Amino acid sequence: VVKFTILEPEMVDAFEKASGKKMLLVIAGRRQGDAEVVYASTEIAEKELNWKAKYGIEEMCRDLWNWASNNPYSYDSSPEA
Repeated sequence: VVKFTILEPEMVDAFEKASGKKMLLVIAGRRQGDAEVVYASTEIAEKELNWKAKYGIEEMCRDLWNWASNNPYSYDSSPEA
């Protein structure tokens, strides 16, 4: 069971595609500590650092899913930690 806040349908679609599974969604209010608004853009990095993202949302979700599937205990190798 993975619990996290997703506000964008695009992210849900990308994780479902990466995992090959349908996500069980629970629509609820924000959790304590959740940011009211979050923006993510690479435009400033592109302009000021001449840096451009190589991967999109689908590739990032795929890589996260693959890593989490292969490392179920995160960076620790055992469930006792």
